[in-house]
Amino acid sequence: MRTIDVSALTWRSSSYSNSDGGACIEVSDDFAAAVPVRDSKVPHGPVLVFPAGGWSSFVAAVKSGTLRG
Repeated sequence: MRTIDVSALTWRSSSYSNSDGGACIEVSDDFAAAVPVRDSKVPHGPVLVFPAGGWSSFVAAVKSGTLRG
């Protein structure tokens, strides 16, 4: 298993995040092959890392309505 240093990553909030900061995730675009994801309310908490292709498929499914929250 590889370790990724996430301490210096640039994070952006999801466009689906609400304005009061709840139900919000942040992602980093700093890697070409992987997408780190974290809970914006716990910025020093755990980070999940997904393969870029899998993350793209997930986002496309959410946008198309195939997956609903």
